[in-house]
Amino acid sequence: MIRAIVLDFDGLILDTETALITAYGDVHAAHGRPFDRTGLLRAVGHSELAFDPWHAFGPGADRDALEVERRARNHVRDLELPVLPGVVALLDEARRLGLHVGLASNSSRAHCTQHLSRVGLLERFGFLACNGETPLPKPAPDLYRRVLEHFRLRGFEAIAFEDSHTGSLAAKRANLWCVAVPGLTTVDHDFRHVDRQVVSLADCSLADLMTEFSQ
Repeated sequence: MIRAIVLDFDGLILDTETALITAYGDVHAAHGRPFDRTGLLRAVGHSELAFDPWHAFGPGADRDALEVERRARNHVRDLELPVLPGVVALLDEARRLGLHVGLASNSSRAHCTQHLSRVGLLERFGFLACNGETPLPKPAPDLYRRVLEHFRLRGFEAIAFEDSHTGSLAAKRANLWCVAVPGLTTVDHDFRHVDRQVVSLADCSLADLMTEFSQ
């Protein structure tokens, strides 16, 4: 029986990943440097991949100054981000069905809570597991296991919603059901291991998923 849903944050609730990549591009354009958007796209959602987003500036570049500029541009873009389609409806349905709602994110707690508060969704979550609060980030299962432990559930009693290969691997390694919702930056990721893939959360019916995953 399904008793909880667990959502990823970046790329699933807000498209912060596109905002991040665009902010890097903004800095490159401002300094007349070529931007390896494809390389950064590959690194999104893959914490194990090493990628230097400032390599076009050369080894002598002041990367700290570039990061300050990127963060400023990123912040402006983040403040304009809307909640992605289907998120609110999914949370509304979870409330009607009496399900626990958790969040498992490779981002910091400050990052997640700031954004969730801004869009009025923080109170919808009964528990948050964020980067730095478990021994390992995704694709390890630790964040999902932390959520399960809080709600005193087993993996098969929860459905995870993820937009990346890395996140979906973490969910499956913790034995959750997993629905993949690829975004613009993760549409080419490998999701062969998930239980369902949809274009948008707006295409999801929790009642239908609960029936399917409870059989």
